Amino acid sequence: MKRSTSASWTVPQPSWLIVALLTWLLATAWIRPLMAPDEGRYGGVALAMLHSGDWLVPRLDGLPFFHKPPLFYWIGAAAMAVTGPVEWAARLPSILGGGAAAAALFLFLRRWSTARLALLSTVVLVTTPFFFLGAQFANLDMLVAGCISGTVLLAAGAALAREREEPWRALLAGAYLFAAAGLLAKGLIGLVLPAMVIAAWCAATRRLAALRLALWLPGWAVLLIVAGPWFVAMQMKYPEFFDYFVVTQHFRRFASSGFNNEHGFWFYLPVLAGLTLPWFAWVFVPRGADDSARHRQPDIDRLMWIWLAVIVVFFSLPRSKLVGYVLPALPPLAYLIAQRVLAGRSLEALLPKVRATTLAAAVVCIGCVIAVAMYASPPGTRLKLPAGQAVAPGDQVLMLDSYHYEIPFYWNLREPVLVSDDWKAAALDTRDNWRKEISDAARFDPAHAARTLVDRTQLADTLCVPRTTWLVGSNTAQLANPWLFRAQLVAVNDGLAAWRFAGSPAGDPHCLDAPLAPAPASAQSPGTHGDE
Repeated sequence: MKRSTSASWTVPQPSWLIVALLTWLLATAWIRPLMAPDEGRYGGVALAMLHSGDWLVPRLDGLPFFHKPPLFYWIGAAAMAVTGPVEWAARLPSILGGGAAAAALFLFLRRWSTARLALLSTVVLVTTPFFFLGAQFANLDMLVAGCISGTVLLAAGAALAREREEPWRALLAGAYLFAAAGLLAKGLIGLVLPAMVIAAWCAATRRLAALRLALWLPGWAVLLIVAGPWFVAMQMKYPEFFDYFVVTQHFRRFASSGFNNEHGFWFYLPVLAGLTLPWFAWVFVPRGADDSARHRQPDIDRLMWIWLAVIVVFFSLPRSKLVGYVLPALPPLAYLIAQRVLAGRSLEALLPKVRATTLAAAVVCIGCVIAVAMYASPPGTRLKLPAGQAVAPGDQVLMLDSYHYEIPFYWNLREPVLVSDDWKAAALDTRDNWRKEISDAARFDPAHAARTLVDRTQLADTLCVPRTTWLVGSNTAQLANPWLFRAQLVAVNDGLAAWRFAGSPAGDPHCLDAPLAPAPASAQSPGTHGDE
């Protein structure tokens, strides 16, 4: 007897599905090095938090780094406390954010829609290349996307449950908890965006009475107890914190045109269409003939459409746009695509096509990760010290004219590095780059900055000491710094080089000006030690 095809649509238990989701997202999180600058920056800040033992203040090169709140760093540092500095641990916050978004979507739709639509929406979401890569990328976008998704779906579930006189308080408390996590993940958008979605949905579905849930005092207690202490502690310790973190990083950044990555209002439409293939192609497939097979749920449909529109429009308004900003729009888009796939089609005829699309999407996901691993590895991840050589306690590391975020992570440095640059000019730079990040951080700890930020004119004072210095710079840095010929070249690749400088045992302040002596051939060639 032929087995019924519908049996293949059996929905797994939530616990097993969540395990499968996390396994899928973790499967390739280890196979490629960290990318510059984001992954190196956020992974490095998390590792520095672990090494310093200060779990309160995020630090970039030892300086207070308040671009974003600490939740990402807390998770990453906790993971690396167990595993050491490995790539998948640095990406674990994003993986958990993706898992939270997918699990919340499945559980919400399983309760308030159909089990098949819940399963297919989740499959579409986790095999969408945009979502999969976002969950494999160590920055804050996927973590906050998971928090926003959890907040929206739990709040909507609480409103629906309250209407049906079912238990709703735990759901609403969960929504406030996710909102608190969103605040700690990326700031005000973790609270503002889900509030906008729910408010617009309540207005569109005439649930104005449900808006009173926004004033639920136990929920605000949860939010303030979870998220409040860190913000209060930072303001008390650093009086400029509020102006920098809230005013500059939220409002000025949203309204300004001086930041990088400026694009037109339309930018996210092709991004969403192109990066969700092959699933997005179903949007252009006509509905099936059997309209009765489609169970209309206008309240859920409106929630998803409003959610999608709010996220896309909100992030389309500022001139500065990054692809990852619209990751919170992917759960509702996955629902709408899954709904289109199922619309008016018999399940028996549909299953082979769904399997083929799922397989194709999964192959694209894996292919994208492999392509990124092959073609997008920054030089800093490939600049490895030769076997038998390491930065010893008491040695100093100095980066010439650029800060390479990946070096502290891959060299597992426990102390901040020195950075040489024209820091007076850097303080006036308005561009969004590594100089501005470090200059901004230096405002919060000038004493530490005075020790680690080295002006180019002060290199002799830093290097002409009885102490070994490991230098990192461009592989052509010797042209601008001839004194580097005195240092031992220990590693080189197509972008960077590393040298070991013995310093001056007598502390001669003119050690960089002495006549050059012919360097031993072994000292000037890394041989097999460099990564070519």
